[in-house]
Amino acid sequence: MKNMARFYFDHASTTELDPRVKKAMEPYWEKKFGNPSSIYAEGREAKAAIETARKTIADLISARPEEIIFTAGGTESDNLAILGGVRGHRMSSRTSDVPTPHVITLKIEHHAVLRPIEELEKKGLIRAAYLDVDKNGLIDLAEFRKSLTENTILVSIGYANNEIGVIQPIAEISKIIRKFKKEIIFHTDACQAASYLEMNVQKLGVDLMAVNGSKIYGPKGIGFLYARNGIKLEPILYGGGQEKGIRSGTENVPAIVGLAEAFRLVQEQRKKESARLIKIRDFIISELQKKIPEVVLNGHPTKRLPNNVSLSVLNAEGESMVLYLDAKGIAASTGSACTSESLEPSHVIMALGLAFEYAHGSLRFTLGRKNTKKDAEYLIKTLPPIVEKLRQMSPAKFSRKK
Repeated sequence: MKNMARFYFDHASTTELDPRVKKAMEPYWEKKFGNPSSIYAEGREAKAAIETARKTIADLISARPEEIIFTAGGTESDNLAILGGVRGHRMSSRTSDVPTPHVITLKIEHHAVLRPIEELEKKGLIRAAYLDVDKNGLIDLAEFRKSLTENTILVSIGYANNEIGVIQPIAEISKIIRKFKKEIIFHTDACQAASYLEMNVQKLGVDLMAVNGSKIYGPKGIGFLYARNGIKLEPILYGGGQEKGIRSGTENVPAIVGLAEAFRLVQEQRKKESARLIKIRDFIISELQKKIPEVVLNGHPTKRLPNNVSLSVLNAEGESMVLYLDAKGIAASTGSACTSESLEPSHVIMALGLAFEYAHGSLRFTLGRKNTKKDAEYLIKTLPPIVEKLRQMSPAKFSRKK
């Protein structure tokens, strides 16, 4: 068991650190360790590294350096966008006699988006609309247009879903918003998209965009929020006033340097890597559907991330499959790793209009740089007998409707 080869298919959960990123970070652990807020030489050196990283990221997304706010990751970036955006709107309202702000999101969003919206709603600070998606996980643009109101202040729709990999038409959504009311803030969680999709904020038409390092072969515990100039954000952390007073706390200089280098590398390689992974992704989907009866692809067949394979295997329990796969050297997940300790069925799978059994048997394989077709072949060889064994053990049988 100790010498068993491992096959990692959970890159949507986290990625390994790119050696080139590690090399870029190394000087800032011991040699260039100054506090960026200090005015002496060591502090200035650290500050310069942060500003270089900020400019690198800004240039890659066609933004201004001052529009990049460094955070502790995707969750904080999303929370800052939503909580900070709503609070900023409330602070800018000149009178207390204003209608309750309206926020729009999708039912399939990551919990880092849904939870802060739900908390604001519980406190009576907003009214929220959680829109349905179609059977493939895509937004209904006509329905979205109807959901906009004069009191809508914020729309939060993820660029690419973390469980089923579906890519939403962000630029089209932005055009609908701008045509209706220019003042509405448009936020997108782009954590899963950053390695594979166009990140130009001018083309996307977003006001706020969240990215984190752990999904792009960078360090964990670091991310950034793009916040267009003019967007009023209230901080959710208070302290020394770093990051223009929006995000207090001594900056994690090595991680910031690593984040910028990781982001530069994935954007530089994204087209070539996407083309490579699409071939492996489609091979896995095709072969598993041939070899295992009652397997359903979750999400749109083509409007999905190049590395995402989300399946529902009927009459086989998802966590059992993950454990059996692990014993065979394969790392996979049932969905979002952020909710793996929850016994609740995937809210994303359920939002597709599927029965509980589809969520019960969900599996997610997400490819990365080191995955090859040989890895895929091992997965395709390994999973069918596991499913057969689990189905023989299962007392209930559920069949999808044709």
